[in-house]
Amino acid sequence: MTPPLHARVTAALRERIRLGELPAGASLPSESELCHEFGASRGTVRTALATLRHEGLIGGGQGRRPVVRETAVVQPFETLLSFTAWAERIGRTPGQRTVEIARRGATADAAAALRIEEGTPVIEVLRLRLLDGEPVMVERAAFVESAGRLLFDFDPDTASIYAHLAGLGVDLHSARHTIDAVGADETDATLLGIAAGSPLLRERRHTSSAAGAPIEYGEDRYRPDRVAFTIDNTRPASEGAVRDLRVRKHAE
Repeated sequence: MTPPLHARVTAALRERIRLGELPAGASLPSESELCHEFGASRGTVRTALATLRHEGLIGGGQGRRPVVRETAVVQPFETLLSFTAWAERIGRTPGQRTVEIARRGATADAAAALRIEEGTPVIEVLRLRLLDGEPVMVERAAFVESAGRLLFDFDPDTASIYAHLAGLGVDLHSARHTIDAVGADETDATLLGIAAGSPLLRERRHTSSAAGAPIEYGEDRYRPDRVAFTIDNTRPASEGAVRDLRVRKHAE
């Protein structure tokens, strides 16, 4: 099925930005130029530009040509279960280098998150994650043994761990994320090519099945000069709590 024209215009401009044909600070063609190039109406072009603006790719407007921003595209944080899926969705090339997959006793933090006794066997994964070949994140994960043991017959350098586990029937249904900052330890520093103690954005993840059973406790540490998070929310018309809270991840 052919995507609508506004989606094709969005995709074409997004790709030019990704490839550097429209670098940061560059102005996009005018609406009339885009209409002529794509054979589109002004409404179609404006819809495409609104999508790029919402993704964080462009700024400006209101009588001025949109300008490519330094910050790259945005991904809703609620879909962060797969780094690979996020990278591919924003048109970047994901990569990974597995440092370790091991069966060992759960640490106190992992045990609390997975609701097991400290020292209970879990499967731990340590990977360096890449965007377009550049190191951006150190991934640490502890899986309950029943799910994690499925990784021993899988090469995690070749594809998404989550896609592999889901394909084998593991119910990766939902996750709760906590974001804070932490200093890089020696492992982080070596893998990311930064100085020990450098600030990193840390995302801690509790992944559960549809029935609420814990499956994974993850801790991902991002270089803040490569990835950032933003929060979008809306308030209902009536007085009350903020609703529709969205946290988004940017690739810089």
